[in-house]
Amino acid sequence: MKSSSKSNWIKNVLQPAIKRMLERKTKFDNHSGIKIETLYDQTDSTKSDLGFPGEYPYTRGLQPNMYRGKIWTMRQYAGLASAEESNERYKFLLDSGQSGLSVAFDLPTQTGYDSDHPLALGEVGRAGVPISSLADMEILFREIPLNKVTTSMTINSTASILLAMYIALAKKQNIPLDEIGGTVQNDILKEYIARGTYIFPPVPSMRLVTDLFQYCAENIPKWNTISISGYHMREAGATAVQELAFTFSNAIEYVQAAINSGLDVDSFAPRLSFFFVAQSDLFEEVSKFRAARRMWANIMRNHFQAKNPRSWMCRFHTQTAGVTLTAQQPDNNVIRSTLQGLSAILGGTQSLHVNSRDEALSLPTPESAELSLRTQQILAHETRITDTVDPLGGSYYIESLTDQIEAEANSYIDQIKDMGGALGALQQGFQIKEIHDSAYKLQQDIESKQEIVVGVNEFQTADPTLIPIQRIDPDQTKIQLDRLAKVKSGRDHRDVEKCLKNLKIAASSSQNIMPLMIDAVENYVTVGEISDALREVFGEQKEFSPF
Repeated sequence: MKSSSKSNWIKNVLQPAIKRMLERKTKFDNHSGIKIETLYDQTDSTKSDLGFPGEYPYTRGLQPNMYRGKIWTMRQYAGLASAEESNERYKFLLDSGQSGLSVAFDLPTQTGYDSDHPLALGEVGRAGVPISSLADMEILFREIPLNKVTTSMTINSTASILLAMYIALAKKQNIPLDEIGGTVQNDILKEYIARGTYIFPPVPSMRLVTDLFQYCAENIPKWNTISISGYHMREAGATAVQELAFTFSNAIEYVQAAINSGLDVDSFAPRLSFFFVAQSDLFEEVSKFRAARRMWANIMRNHFQAKNPRSWMCRFHTQTAGVTLTAQQPDNNVIRSTLQGLSAILGGTQSLHVNSRDEALSLPTPESAELSLRTQQILAHETRITDTVDPLGGSYYIESLTDQIEAEANSYIDQIKDMGGALGALQQGFQIKEIHDSAYKLQQDIESKQEIVVGVNEFQTADPTLIPIQRIDPDQTKIQLDRLAKVKSGRDHRDVEKCLKNLKIAASSSQNIMPLMIDAVENYVTVGEISDALREVFGEQKEFSPF
């Protein structure tokens, strides 16, 4: 080859090919920045004994026989424009084979406003069910015995109030409190980091969390007192590594706060639970769930010196990734959610919600919610993936990825410890900035087509796919407002004032606030009235941002 021809060949063929190869190589770093090799050989983990499921550190699962003994709890997160509509949806899902309830509340309920508050205008029943008083809760669970189902309530700032209503309702159904089971999310720290439905400053908010811990440990032994959530941080743009690191940093803060309040770690730790997302990188998600169990077991046994093996167990609910759902070609969302649900099952989840195909457009219709439940049932009963425990365990790739996720998440946790723990890091805006940076990088990758989103930045169709969507019925809002007006006019106002006075006294002292909450809701004091009383004592967090 002539020198000039060779030079042209290098310039026009070889150099572009090398450039393309390097570009392709960078593509094989996952969202967490972990380099994915072409082929995996033996790792330290696969050379050593991985341990057994049901034994510390639970990498391979919490129970020796996992789903061979009991299928995960199937939940479909739901809350519609009124308590009446939501009650009908719950009974429909239970009749369709759902094994646990999962309640979505509207934004006014989440932020401590009654449905008749001016700030609630236009938001009543939009993102979930509106609950202002015990009267709403009575209708929400009408003909649903609370000792026959477990109920998960996605509620944080007002978690104590909603749990108080659930307790009051159980008492009205003559059900002993030691027979009711379920979960309140009650995870306020992630609200400051990623979600924003906080009311009070962090310190009094943490006090509400630990009061709830103490009350449930003494009175409701089957209740999960917190669901420490990585889901919302991941939806905001966190990587899988950040999801684990920030979730467990928050969890460490909660455990330490409870211990500082005088609780023995083993008195409450067995009822701690977690809430993770299942996104579309199937193997990374499986590895993340396995790493999570091992990390939490080590934190609880070695850092907090917990003695009860149940305190070491990372029990978690999983929801498929709402942020991955697209309004374009919504039928594609069925495939996405199926594969995401598969990753949660292969990763050993205890509870699962599969998102519906229409959730990028509206609240799910009954038909799409049923299809999501059927997705879980097909995975459970037709695929035979439940026949053996940790079927991907021992894979060179899975074990290497599990090790790397654990190591990088622990590195983040150490960094946060050096900043004074989760609260200290939060006050410096650390977690928020890290998530923003990750979200920005992912958006850049989508816009440059480094990451393909089918139907959005590639493989588009000219005409939009039209599907039926769930509409908000304005008559349901009127029903809610009429009921609230009737409750407020029909109760004993002297009892209401007495309850609110007692709440303020308790909030100003070290007295556990939960018994006063229960007394208040039994007298039909509302979510907004209780929240306003606490605002007077605790103050209100107007904004939480590092920018």
